Amino acid sequence: MTDRVKIARVKPVLQEIEYPVGRQAAADAFDSVTLTLADGEANLGGLIAKAGRDQFESADDLATELNNVMPIEAVGEPGQSDGDA
Repeated sequence: MTDRVKIARVKPVLQEIEYPVGRQAAADAFDSVTLTLADGEANLGGLIAKAGRDQFESADDLATELNNVMPIEAVGEPGQSDGDA
């Protein structure tokens, strides 16, 4: 399994396990993976452990849930707004 992955390339990594999978089993499977964010890093297993769902049916399902628990450092610059011109 990949030890370090950019946030934009996380989906193929999530496909390395079998689904459906429970939250804790997924968190354990990816505990050694470091997710490279726009401004910093995060442990992929740790992020999965924070997910609100107890089970994931597919890699897409897990990726969608990850978007809900990503830290602010995950994308863009802190405090950046898409609406400011």
